[in-house]
Amino acid sequence: MHTPCTDDTARPEVVAPRTTPADRAWPLIAHFAAAEARFAERFARTRARTFAYEFARFGCKQAWACLFGGAMVALIVASHLWYPAGAPLARYDALFVAALALQALLLATRMETPDEAKVILVYHVIGTAMEVFKTGVGSWSYPEAAIFSIGGVPLFSGFMYAAIGSYIARCWRLFDFRFTRHPKPWAVALLAFAIYANFYTHHRWIDLRIALFAATALLFARTEVHYRIWRVHRRMPLLLGFLLVASFIWIAENLGTLTHTWTYPHQAHGWTLVRLGKLGSWFLLLIVSYALVAMVNRPRPYATSRRRRARPLQVRYVNSSAM
Repeated sequence: MHTPCTDDTARPEVVAPRTTPADRAWPLIAHFAAAEARFAERFARTRARTFAYEFARFGCKQAWACLFGGAMVALIVASHLWYPAGAPLARYDALFVAALALQALLLATRMETPDEAKVILVYHVIGTAMEVFKTGVGSWSYPEAAIFSIGGVPLFSGFMYAAIGSYIARCWRLFDFRFTRHPKPWAVALLAFAIYANFYTHHRWIDLRIALFAATALLFARTEVHYRIWRVHRRMPLLLGFLLVASFIWIAENLGTLTHTWTYPHQAHGWTLVRLGKLGSWFLLLIVSYALVAMVNRPRPYATSRRRRARPLQVRYVNSSAM
């Protein structure tokens, strides 16, 4: 019969918490996971300190999720402020080369996974195709010259679309997404196809945007995303999540037009805010991004019968003489 060890040779052994999808995907996160968990156990011992810790942790996760998109926005702003006017390589081409180098660096350092790179590539192609069409019909324009371009559209622009897919894919792992009442994958894919097609067809046919908003609301009306900041999964309506992300994309687009990287017709005589109607466009385009990422990650249901909790650090005593 086994009895608990009570002699003086017992020593504590720290049992590490379970790994998360983010730990498995990014070795850099896994490297700091144990130290971060020990800090959290020591620091977050009251309700106020737990709130402060989770708030900071949420911000760090969002920053990590925005790594590619944030770097692209920083390159756009920096090139507007400091890129020399007479440089042999045009600013747009420099942005394209920098985006390729950034992509290679993230993959080489394993700060980005191959699955994320696939999403970025697919969305780059989809985004560039739409850019060529939209600039052709005068929806917006790129005022500067570029060698690396298609139909007057600089190739770096596709990376701005790809950054959205990268953000969603990274958030999916970082916040360990689970879902309740998620629509069938075929329904999401069909809606995404209809949205993408409408960006082309509404110039020559009726605009189905209102119907697409209604279809999106009906399809995701009861869907909740469960996301984990630290120990427990919290929840929010997925539609609200789409709206929040679209709002931040709209803010980033204002930075793009403020730096004259691209311009809309209403900004021809001076910069003004991007019209709020574009917020709706980004909301719909976000559904296309989400559909692509969902094809790779496959939404997992949230187990309501047993709340998932990240295990805290456990301490148990073992007999050192038996080792």
